[in-house]
Amino acid sequence: MNGVRAIVLAAGKGTRMKSARPKMLHALCGRPMLWYVLRALHDAAVTDLVVVTSGDLESHVARVAGDAGHTAPRVVRQEPQLGTGHAVQVALAVLPSRDGTVLVINGDMPLIEADVVRRVVDARDTALAVLTARMPLPSSFGRIIRSGKRVERVVEERDASSDERAIDEMNAGLYAYDERKLRAAIAELGRDNAQGEYYLPDTIGWLVARGETVLPVRADDYRSVLGVNDRVELAEAARRLNERLCERHMRAGVTIADPATTYLEPDLEIARDVTILPNTTIGRRSKIGPDSEIGPNARLQNAMIGRQVVVTDSIVVDSEIGDFSIVGPWAHVRKGTVLGTGVRIGNFVETKAATLAPGVKAGHLSYLGDTSIGKRTNIGAGTITCNYDGEKKNRTDIGEDAFIGSNSSLVAPVRIGDRALTGAGAVVIRDVPDGERVAGNPAKPLPRKAQE
Repeated sequence: MNGVRAIVLAAGKGTRMKSARPKMLHALCGRPMLWYVLRALHDAAVTDLVVVTSGDLESHVARVAGDAGHTAPRVVRQEPQLGTGHAVQVALAVLPSRDGTVLVINGDMPLIEADVVRRVVDARDTALAVLTARMPLPSSFGRIIRSGKRVERVVEERDASSDERAIDEMNAGLYAYDERKLRAAIAELGRDNAQGEYYLPDTIGWLVARGETVLPVRADDYRSVLGVNDRVELAEAARRLNERLCERHMRAGVTIADPATTYLEPDLEIARDVTILPNTTIGRRSKIGPDSEIGPNARLQNAMIGRQVVVTDSIVVDSEIGDFSIVGPWAHVRKGTVLGTGVRIGNFVETKAATLAPGVKAGHLSYLGDTSIGKRTNIGAGTITCNYDGEKKNRTDIGEDAFIGSNSSLVAPVRIGDRALTGAGAVVIRDVPDGERVAGNPAKPLPRKAQE
C-alpha cells in the first residue's frame, strides 16, 4: 500500500510465557509468532515498517522479517519498556515526519490476516480507525467505549469499572492513524494509570477531545485477532492456524483424512489429489506432486516430492523423491538424498547425501550414506556403506544393474562397477570392476565358471 507505514510492537517481555526465549520467537506451525504479523503486513503490501524490540529480540528481527518477505525493516530497541505508547514514541523518533497513514499493530497476533489489515487501512479517512472485536467475557482486552457509531475511548481492563468490564467489544490491537495527528497525540500521553505506563489507546480519548473522529472496524471473528500471552494461548493459536492451513489445502483439492492429526506449515506447495493420512507433519516449504500419498505417521521437512509417490511411516528431510517412488515404512531419508524415478526405499533403510538412480531398490535394514547408486541396482538387506573412517566421510559409488548381497559392508572410498555382484556378508575394501563377482571378508573375486 503506497504511503502506508507500519509500527510493529514486539518489545513485550512475555513474562507469562515462563521462558528465557523472547516471546515473539515462540513458534507455532513452524514459524515464530512475529513472522505471522510481518507476513500479514507483507501480503497487505505494507513494506515500510519499524519493529520495536527488546534487547534479546533485536538480533533476530532481520532473519524473521526476511523469511516473511521484508528486505530491510527498521529495528529500534525500546529500553526502558514503559508501555505501548512509549514504544510508538520510540518508533516515530526514527521516522521522518510525513503525511499519510501509519499502522500500529501488536506483534503477538499470529492469527491476523492481510485482508483485515487492508480493511482497517481502507477505513481510515479520519484521524484513526481501530480494529475491534466482540469477545467472550471475562477478558483482559481493553474495552471499547462508544458514542454511537464512533469510538470515544478505550479503557484497559485493569482500570475499568464493573460496568465497563461487562462490555464485550474489545480493542484488538491494530490501529490506522493519520500520522501527523498520531504524532501530536503521542506527545501528550501521561502515565496516570494502574501500571504507570504510557498507553497507546489513550491517544483515542485525546483525539476525540479535540473533535477528531475515531472509527471502529469490527473483525468478523474475534479468534482471528487473539493475542498470545502464555503457552496455553500459544497452543490454542497454533491449533487454529493449523485448522486454517488444512482447510485452505482441502479446498484447493487435497484430501486430508484427519485434519486434527495433520500438522502443516505456511508456504507449502501441495498439488491436487494428494492424500495426507493421519499423524503426518509437513513443513519448511515442502512441495508434493499430484496423486501422491503421504502418511500415516510421516514427517516431511523441506522435501521435494514428485508425482504418485508414497511415503509411509517415514521421515524425509532436505531431500528429493522422484516420481512413482515408494518410501517406507520406517525409512529415514536424510539431508542431501536424491531418489530418481521409481526408487523403492523399504523398512528401516536410512539414506544421507545419497543419489539413487531410477529403479534402485533398497528394501530392508540398510544404511546408504555419501553414495551414488546406478540404475536398477538392488541393495540387499543389511547393507552398509561404511563412510566414516574416524576422521572424514568418504564416498561409495555403485554402478548400474549391480547386485549387493545381504549384509554387505562397503568400506569407503570404494567403487562397485556396473553389473557387479557382492556375496552375502561381503566386506568390500577394494574397488570391484564392472561385471566382477566378489565374496568374503575381505571380499575377493569368485572363480568364473568354465566357458563352453
